[in-house]
Amino acid sequence: MFSPGQSGANAYARVGVETGVMGASPHRLIEMLYQGARRAVAQARMHVQTGNVAGRGEAIGKAIQIVEQGLRQAVNKEAGGEIAIRLDSLYDYMARRLLEANAKQNEAMLIEVDGLLATLEEAWLGIAPEIARMAAQPSA
Repeated sequence: MFSPGQSGANAYARVGVETGVMGASPHRLIEMLYQGARRAVAQARMHVQTGNVAGRGEAIGKAIQIVEQGLRQAVNKEAGGEIAIRLDSLYDYMARRLLEANAKQNEAMLIEVDGLLATLEEAWLGIAPEIARMAAQPSA
């Protein structure tokens, strides 16, 4: 099904991702989760357009996994208060919309989730300078 060159390229890509994760800050890890979720949603949209049911299901499953087990698990509701509770609810909503998008083969729902992820990613990237400033300060 795949040529040996493709499997080698895939292995090389996996090593690159794993190496990036190993050396990444917590802030960068969340950024990578947003990027991965959005990439999976984009792949799902492509599969909806081409009628590839298996590919759509796999891509949406990956997006759900990133949202539920990555982004949602990273939310600290105790420390984050009301904002964290609302963010957790938003991640729950996104996971349910992704599931529904798969069942209904609905690209509009995928676009909606991608828009939500893009907004959150933009906000997350916007706080990067503040995170870097805080990390550079000596701890008391």
